[in-house]
Amino acid sequence: MPDAFNLHPRLAADTEPVTRLALCRVLLMKDARVPWLILVPERADVTELHRLAPVEQALLMEEIAAASRVLERLYRPDKLNVGALGNQVPQLHVHVIGRYRSDAAWPGPIWGSGPAVPYAEDALQPELERLRAAFAGG
Repeated sequence: MPDAFNLHPRLAADTEPVTRLALCRVLLMKDARVPWLILVPERADVTELHRLAPVEQALLMEEIAAASRVLERLYRPDKLNVGALGNQVPQLHVHVIGRYRSDAAWPGPIWGSGPAVPYAEDALQPELERLRAAFAGG
């Protein structure tokens, strides 16, 4: 029996769950500066994209595209950044980030550009519900 999937503790601490897709958990980064989703393939001990089965690689690309469409529709960013770095969290995960020319880090990367800004207490749940509805097709 294959090893069970466990979300990396850093990802669990830095995000809120949005939904599950066929392959990935979709998480919202706890940083209100920009709309920021993280997709984590639910496969134990996978650290690199090429270590997924070819069919899973294709499915991951479809799910990245779906997350990108959700962010475009809900937030109308100037640009979408998509990346899988893994330098601090080795578990395979893909950032899908809506960026604006007006954000403080533009045109550089958002990570490392200052501390995360937490969502206001009364804003997080409505944001999660909005994202969940968008992924559900609502």
